[in-house]
Amino acid sequence: MSTSIEQSPLSLSDEELAFFHKNGYIGPLTIYTPEEMDRLWKQVHRETLDRRHAAYPEVDASIGAPNIFNYDRHLDIDLLVDHICNQKIVDRVASILGPDLLCWRSEFFPKYPGDEGTDWHQADTFANASGKPQLLWPGESEDDFGAGTITVWTAFTDSTRENGCLQIIPGTQNKMNYDESKQMEFDESRINTEVKDGVPRGFFGYDYRQLQVDPDWKPNEEDAFSLVMERGQCVIFWSTLMHASLPNISTGKDYRMGFATRYVPTNVRVYPDTDHIEEYGGSISLEKWGAVLARGRDDYGHNKIVTETLRGAPVRTVAAR
Repeated sequence: MSTSIEQSPLSLSDEELAFFHKNGYIGPLTIYTPEEMDRLWKQVHRETLDRRHAAYPEVDASIGAPNIFNYDRHLDIDLLVDHICNQKIVDRVASILGPDLLCWRSEFFPKYPGDEGTDWHQADTFANASGKPQLLWPGESEDDFGAGTITVWTAFTDSTRENGCLQIIPGTQNKMNYDESKQMEFDESRINTEVKDGVPRGFFGYDYRQLQVDPDWKPNEEDAFSLVMERGQCVIFWSTLMHASLPNISTGKDYRMGFATRYVPTNVRVYPDTDHIEEYGGSISLEKWGAVLARGRDDYGHNKIVTETLRGAPVRTVAAR
């Protein structure tokens, strides 16, 4: 997908767009210097420990994998809502999706020493764990292959092969190898116990292979590319791109922290007919959820939009040029 918009100095170049459309990703791109990211992460890390204003405070951290517990901390941490509206990010995403952008979800992805890698996967409607579509593009039904979402994965710490960097298979974004309408079975005992082809890989208590269209199919890992990134850099990719991560085989305290922000145009319906999410062994109410207008304007009114954080700080939407 590509929408012609007036170019900003931060827009992707024609060459970068051509690369993105062919391969499904672009990056690493530098958003912050390592020193800027050190300061940002030090403060954000401290604020994540305070869940008094979190959108989903009722989630028990001891239940299931931490993913659902860490959703959408940009809704209560001011520095994170500034991050998702960072012009160095949203102007580049606008080169792909058009001028008007919603950020509908953010997630922390930690990987500590000894943690398994994340298995190969794709996501389109994000019904993969909950069984119910979380995104519907215009004219798309629950059974269609749509566009998914644009994910911007920012390295809050250095991301290396040893501590579990992302992996992708370029050019795989246009065909879904998984049927998200199938149901995966959550089993907490799977976490950090799965080994696939000699590599510790799992999916937060699920076996993503249960969604395969062809049960005998395997991703072509010979085409995989490891995304080593310095802290402060990001990669932009379609969620339908085959992606995974390596296990953290480092020693000591070398953990990897990624922060993913997910964007769609304002004409996409987010969480249609949904008031809560059940996945990863937990359940969250969407009462305090709202999409953030990260760039441009919303002429559709399909989704609940928040204009300030749960601490009362204003959302600084980037104006479209």
